[in-house]
Amino acid sequence: MSNTPPLTSGASTIGKITEYALDWKSTQKGSTHELAITRKFIFVTGQSMDKVAKLTYEGTVVAQWDMPKGSGPHGMLIDSQDRLWVSLEFAGKVVRLDEQGCIDEEVDVRIHAPGAEPINPAPHGICLGTDNESIWFTGKRTSTIGKINPDRSVQHFALDSLGAVPIYLQTGPDGCVWGTELNTGKILSITSLGVVREFQIPTANSRPIAIIPDPKGEFMWFTQEAGRKIGRIDMTGRILEYSVPTLQPNHILASLAFDHEMNLWVQVYVDLNDPVPAGPDYILRFDKSLRSVIGTELTGVAYNTFPVPSREVMLHRIRPDWDGNLWFTEMKTDRIGKVEL
Repeated sequence: MSNTPPLTSGASTIGKITEYALDWKSTQKGSTHELAITRKFIFVTGQSMDKVAKLTYEGTVVAQWDMPKGSGPHGMLIDSQDRLWVSLEFAGKVVRLDEQGCIDEEVDVRIHAPGAEPINPAPHGICLGTDNESIWFTGKRTSTIGKINPDRSVQHFALDSLGAVPIYLQTGPDGCVWGTELNTGKILSITSLGVVREFQIPTANSRPIAIIPDPKGEFMWFTQEAGRKIGRIDMTGRILEYSVPTLQPNHILASLAFDHEMNLWVQVYVDLNDPVPAGPDYILRFDKSLRSVIGTELTGVAYNTFPVPSREVMLHRIRPDWDGNLWFTEMKTDRIGKVEL
């Protein structure tokens, strides 16, 4: 693998990173999580704060909306009508917000059984189905994947693996929903009818985090937090893994995203459970030639290192906006960052 000279946050307009404080109006701190992006605005969840923030593309916070106390907002999606949906993980609900941030629609996704108290599956990650109507969610606590149908009925589909802790979902080029199982080190796939497949990642205890579709190919790409690798899985479940060039042994991975040129960006940060030695948190950009690599070696694939100005940020999510720039969340510093492209 070849490395082009690293770019600092101020070295060039391309790759310049700017951080914006969210200034949550809350006594709770260190809980900035998910992103959802429309053509005009960026939405962010503050889970422990029970809030959702709305920002402009200039990084200005224009609103902070209160969610029900103790509801734990986390996952976000924009539906086919440009409406914002949020999973209330601690309350067992998925809700749709209006333009003023009020709950306009509420779906109870708890598991109901006759004669028993409802079980909260802890809806963590959510995504829109390929039909552009159904909403899928992870049952983080119950090793299930849930589906909210267009008529708002709810279905739950059990994974074969107990204690899987599914956390992230994204639709794939085959029409299935794909996801990550944090504790079991597996990638899951589920059809529109609820047929589940699970694929074991070769690296043991890899802790997969996020998964996204390839911009054009029949693949999904995912990050391994503890494995410190990115993986590529085809629609049959065949997995290839690529080691990420981390700067020190206590660096771990968060999420990933493709930019508009099909380069792949991967978040790397110092594990706050293993903070010594201290070091930079940064985002790697792999050249788009990564997508056509044959085998498991990245020799010849150029990459750049983009340090985040702050340290001990606990990077969490990264997504492109409609202008081609990238936005990411810093969980522990309660900031949002912008990468100019």
